[in-house]
Amino acid sequence: MASTDLGKVVDRAWAGRSLPEIPAAPVAALKGVSDRDGELPKEAFGVTTVADLAELKYVRRTQALAAMEADK
Repeated sequence: MASTDLGKVVDRAWAGRSLPEIPAAPVAALKGVSDRDGELPKEAFGVTTVADLAELKYVRRTQALAAMEADK
């Protein structure tokens, strides 16, 4: 993803950051995720960063299921 596209996936405060900084950002840095919503993955799964969320086994499993469905 080009840095100019970051504004489509992260909130305004993070849009000017470099791509390597985004994985360490809090979940609430994702566009559309409030501070409170960003705390929920931490409470449920111990997820605190964008990278943690991306690597969460439940996220990976649902992505795999969606990909299998799309391939039908």
